[in-house]
Amino acid sequence: MNLRQLPILPTIIVVVAAGIMVWLGIWQWGKIGEQEARLQQYEANAGNPELVPFPLTPEDVDRFAYRRSSLICEEILGEPRVVAGRNANDQTGYVQVATCRLGSGAQADVQLGWARGPSLLVWEGGEVTGSIEPLRTGFAKLIADPPVEGLSASAPPKKKVIDHMAYAGQWFFFALTALVIYFLAMRMKLTGRREGED
Repeated sequence: MNLRQLPILPTIIVVVAAGIMVWLGIWQWGKIGEQEARLQQYEANAGNPELVPFPLTPEDVDRFAYRRSSLICEEILGEPRVVAGRNANDQTGYVQVATCRLGSGAQADVQLGWARGPSLLVWEGGEVTGSIEPLRTGFAKLIADPPVEGLSASAPPKKKVIDHMAYAGQWFFFALTALVIYFLAMRMKLTGRREGED
């Protein structure tokens, strides 16, 4: 295939798009060290027994993720939720989550504990101590440890970080795929055109 026969504008668009994907892949690759540092921070946080105030901003959630904390649930907002979960022995079952109004007026989710069945435990609020689990929303949930009376201990929160290496690989793959598909399509088009001229 003669590169001079390629259409200019579509080729520029595909090459620029592929270049952006490669740049995103390099950007993600550069964050791998940051990922390792964050995991080390989370491990250190989990091993620190001192209580910290329950974080109410994304900045504090990132700083205190997996630390020990406590809060006082002044009022349960709405109905508690029962969702699938695991206990401290990695058995499947159900965990109960309540949304609490705190003394400051802020809200916080509290995972009260684990049960084998989906029945809802009646809980009227009070002080809860446990581990801070960061959520995708930027806020956090408190995993009660010890659990509230009538429930068993939930599994401790798993330490999660963005897998920058996987994201980098995806962007590089997308760029290569876009280029290969485009040039194969152009080759078929130009080959068909030549055959038509013959």
